[in-house]
Amino acid sequence: MNRADLADLTAFVAVADQLSFRRAASRLGVTPSALSHSMRQLEERLGMRLLNRTTRSVSVTDAGLRLLERLRPAISEIAGALEDLNQERQRPVGRLRIYAIHLAASAVIAPIWGRFLSTYPEVHLELAVGEAPIDIVAKGFDAGIGPHDRVPADMIAVRVMGPLKVVVVGAPTYFARRRPPRTPDDLARHICVEYRRAADGDVLVWPFERNHKSRRISVDGRVMVNETDLAVRAAVDGLGIAYTVEALAEPFLRSGQLVRVLEDWTPSFEGLYLYYPGHRQVPATLRALIDMIRTAGGSRARRSLKNPFAED
Repeated sequence: MNRADLADLTAFVAVADQLSFRRAASRLGVTPSALSHSMRQLEERLGMRLLNRTTRSVSVTDAGLRLLERLRPAISEIAGALEDLNQERQRPVGRLRIYAIHLAASAVIAPIWGRFLSTYPEVHLELAVGEAPIDIVAKGFDAGIGPHDRVPADMIAVRVMGPLKVVVVGAPTYFARRRPPRTPDDLARHICVEYRRAADGDVLVWPFERNHKSRRISVDGRVMVNETDLAVRAAVDGLGIAYTVEALAEPFLRSGQLVRVLEDWTPSFEGLYLYYPGHRQVPATLRALIDMIRTAGGSRARRSLKNPFAED
């Protein structure tokens, strides 16, 4: 079936309902002569008459009635599908698939996903976490979240967090046994949670900044991780001082499970971006997620450096 057939069949149903070319044309937004021409073309393609008409009246032939009986459920189904799409355009509903780097999943999505799903109960959120760049369109994702250099040139990028503030934290039980560091050099006398970029990457040398002066400190410890949220967990468990992201440590700072140190030395780094294909017709579900993330906000530090946790 081609596009003309579908349009002409829809017009045929309208004429059969109204039994008037004038009223059917008004309903379809076309002229009566154009509608009459469409019906003649349809009948010629089918090789049979569907409508009997004179200058005074219109009726449906026996063949037209049989066709109409089959068409009505189909036309109704199509109209219902279009109405459902219209409803989806106006309210968030359906599946939303997001691909995010680990930090973005923990710092951007996890803090708001409970509120998002309770606000929009007809949404099913799927969050896939990975560090490797992928073609989100080919993989069937609606959007991705990561640093700006991850955003393809032909996609729309929306900043959803950042710049991201670094924090140096430890548990109160840890600092009960050791005096908190006052300068980065004091970390030489402390047990720290070491961080390795990726499974086989470089060990992070902790960068610090104050009064436009930069320092890089190598630290020692008994635990090494390659995920920032695991560094937070190690600090909460009293295994040492961790260098991590404020957004990940903030719940534990608020609860008192962690204490911040060296605050005036900790820098910030470039924030995170949500990216998606297309300039127009952004799905209502994705628009709602973007709005909620941006309302929740992120760190507002003024300066930023390259993400120290990212693999080179």
